[in-house]
Amino acid sequence: MGSSPETEHAVKALGYAARDTSGVLSPINFSRRETGDEDVRFKVLYCGVCHSDLHSVRNEWHNAKYPMIPGHEIVGVVTEVGSKVKKVKVGDKVGVGCMVGCCHSCDQCGADQEQYCPKMVQTYNDSSMVTYGGYSDHMVANEHFIVTWPKDYPLDGGAPLLCAGITVYSPIRYYGLDKPGMHVGVVGLGGLGHVAVKFLKALGVKVTVISTSPKKKEEAINTFGADSFLVSRDQAQMQGGVGSMDGIIDTVSADHPLVPLIALLKPNGKLVLVGGPTKPYELPAFPLLFGRKMVGGSLIGGIKETQEMIEFAAKHNITAAIELIPIEYINTAMERLAKADVRYRFVIDIGNTLKAA
Repeated sequence: MGSSPETEHAVKALGYAARDTSGVLSPINFSRRETGDEDVRFKVLYCGVCHSDLHSVRNEWHNAKYPMIPGHEIVGVVTEVGSKVKKVKVGDKVGVGCMVGCCHSCDQCGADQEQYCPKMVQTYNDSSMVTYGGYSDHMVANEHFIVTWPKDYPLDGGAPLLCAGITVYSPIRYYGLDKPGMHVGVVGLGGLGHVAVKFLKALGVKVTVISTSPKKKEEAINTFGADSFLVSRDQAQMQGGVGSMDGIIDTVSADHPLVPLIALLKPNGKLVLVGGPTKPYELPAFPLLFGRKMVGGSLIGGIKETQEMIEFAAKHNITAAIELIPIEYINTAMERLAKADVRYRFVIDIGNTLKAA
């Protein structure tokens, strides 16, 4: 008989878990490993709610392992460090993002590529071992995967950047869409999109938000600083933007056509996908051939780049727009998230609301 989540390791823990494809989350007692020589243990104070959490707990990607404790936008305060840890000390504020392990062969593939390591270990629901995420009272991870937190940078508003932030920051940098004076489109003004706008503006880039919802125009421009706005369902507006953009960051995970977006690109322009629709895209060749245009993709980011991103965000006062919720509200939050009823990211107040029964 296999060990239970509660008895597998030595250190008792409390969290919220989904037990089946309903995705309903409820309290669970489980355990985490003891603090190893290179480990950092921290009390979780806040954890962001990512749309991938919703996909995962409902097994929409067909890889769920139950019981599942989601959460990979995790911040808190260090309570214990191993004897060989040099990065942080007890009392420091830290974060953990989407991964807590890899093969560490960074000399071969480059530290910025570790998110693609074949031995990457996901913070929760990993395919190769049992891992539990940040909807829990504490975490433990090797110090390599710990992000140190800038002084006076908000924990709650900064937490979502450990996934949403790095997911857009990495392709902006990698694909060279970070040059002042460039014109970059952002498809979707949601949890990822609004952060992308903030990063691009801090880099001196001209930004156009592309959305199906005309209602988001005022907020895109007046709140987040976008320079212009296109309604993707308005053919006249889209036609007016043809050939005007150096690049586009597409954050939308719902099914949508790519050809109208490719038309917005200048010659040599780049359409970068960071959303993950469940159905394959239709991508004819000729819109790419004329103008030597590129369609690329990007996942999260390596630890080095994530640290760089957090420090950049702190320097430029970039945080996510959040709705802070108690842990007992999480199932309602998931239902609202499924309906896109959030402006713009839920963050769970773990430290003040996750209590033992």
